[in-house]
Amino acid sequence: MDGDRDNGRVGLPERLEADLARRVDAVLDDYVGRGAIVGAVTLIARGGRLAYRRATGFADRESGRPMTLDTQFRLASVTKPFVTTAALALAEQGKLDIEAPVNRWLPGFRPPFADGEAALTVRHLLTHTSGLGYGFAQGPAGPYCAAGVSDGIDRPGIDLDENLRRLAALPLLFRPGSAWQYSLATDVLGAVVAAAAGRPLPEAVHDLVTGPLGLAGARFGTASPERLATPYADAAGGPVRMSEPHDLPFGEGGAIRFSPARAGDPDAYPSGGAGMVGTPGDALALLETLRAGGGPVLQPATVAALTTNAVGDMAVQGIGAGWGFGLGVAVLVDPVAAATPQSAGTWRWGGVYGHNWFVDPVERLTVVTFTNTAVAGMNGPIREALRDAVYGTG
Repeated sequence: MDGDRDNGRVGLPERLEADLARRVDAVLDDYVGRGAIVGAVTLIARGGRLAYRRATGFADRESGRPMTLDTQFRLASVTKPFVTTAALALAEQGKLDIEAPVNRWLPGFRPPFADGEAALTVRHLLTHTSGLGYGFAQGPAGPYCAAGVSDGIDRPGIDLDENLRRLAALPLLFRPGSAWQYSLATDVLGAVVAAAAGRPLPEAVHDLVTGPLGLAGARFGTASPERLATPYADAAGGPVRMSEPHDLPFGEGGAIRFSPARAGDPDAYPSGGAGMVGTPGDALALLETLRAGGGPVLQPATVAALTTNAVGDMAVQGIGAGWGFGLGVAVLVDPVAAATPQSAGTWRWGGVYGHNWFVDPVERLTVVTFTNTAVAGMNGPIREALRDAVYGTG
């Protein structure tokens, strides 16, 4: 079933706006109609104006609650751009030096390396070249799980300081700056932001990012979890309603432990990599702000650094051919190698509860899709199907 819908608001020629809506509608009708995705909200901005918006399917399948444009979601890694932006705003204010060691702000965070302590900087955190990892990628026998390190989407019953203490007690997986690996670096970055700002991370993100942008609904946790989209997980017979907790196999021998109740737990620590809730409109507002140059939260030069490949070809193994990584986002270096119609310089990422987004600055295009189906909505075939529909290449 469909919730709110409004296509063709960007002032494109009538034929082009109708073609865009038809192509994107067809993808959503397919994936939601056959139940591969339980519910979705897709927003497309072009040239600074909204070109397409649609909510379809269910926010809660069992009760029949429809998905709507203002349905709130657990953001998972869509949290990362908010926290990254806050860190870079502090750098512009002279309160944070991204080339400085992390232990300047977190004195106890000194994870060992094979031949002694390694120099771990804020830049390493931003670029995911820190030597840290994620427990879900290691499997239940991995060191993070053995040490009880939280990935920021479960509910471990510890605070952030304790999680960082456990993380810092483990050896780095590689020397900082020598490789790329997606990781808990943004959780550590969140602690750095709080220390540099002199206030808790939720307050810092509000003051530096969501407040200036007028995003009242984007925050760490919620007092009204019933407003959130119910999360579903991939399964052989189709998406199943997540349990509490819910372990979803991922990668080679790994598993992601979700705790849907975490978003409503006032004692859950603010995970800088995964802890916020918000709407697709909140994400679109931030991404469009950055695409347009960053005002009122960042300067254009800072946005340029954020969205420029900073790691050479180190990220190819983790993200795919043709892709690099900037300060918190994947950056398209070679569209031919990546087999994508997106322009060179496109930046993208997603969220493990089922979200994906990209920004094509050449086309002045931002596309945000939030689903409540993990992980199919993040990196399943719907991601490329929607991308190709937007460009008319599918």
